[in-house]
Amino acid sequence: MGPHIFVDETKERGLVLAAAVLERHRLTAARQLIAGLTLRGQRSIHFCKERNDRRREILLALRDLGPTVLLYDATDHRNQRLAREACLRALITDAAKLDAERLVLEMDESRRMADVRTLNHELRLTGMTGRLRYDHLRAHEDRLLSLPDAVAWSWARGGEWKMMVRPMVREIRPIDH
Repeated sequence: MGPHIFVDETKERGLVLAAAVLERHRLTAARQLIAGLTLRGQRSIHFCKERNDRRREILLALRDLGPTVLLYDATDHRNQRLAREACLRALITDAAKLDAERLVLEMDESRRMADVRTLNHELRLTGMTGRLRYDHLRAHEDRLLSLPDAVAWSWARGGEWKMMVRPMVREIRPIDH
């Protein structure tokens, strides 16, 4: 059984898609860790709404999970739709190389149908149809979406935040036009 990949993005300074790869045997412990970090009354951790001291606490805990994060940097693209499609194409290629089992994308209802078309096309091209399952979920439906959310936010914010997530980032893939 292959790894699971959790995906979110930031559009703060152009599109950067964060894909956090976790091995299957680590999923339960990772979900428990994030559940423990979620405050009473919160359905999920949404990084942009957290206080700085909480952000630091969360990032230190997430780093201990040892995820591998791939960043797809499409900040040079002017067209957000085309940038996202290019990121998803690169993501599926990488998922095929990793023999990933599941892909979980943060739900963006306005882009869902376009994502489905792109993902299905790329799955056919890579021979992953039927081997890689994907879902569009809201952050509270899978706590592990907090991981790419935190990394994407921190990377875009820069400074100390970027330095805190840098140990998790294995590769930054520039996405050409």
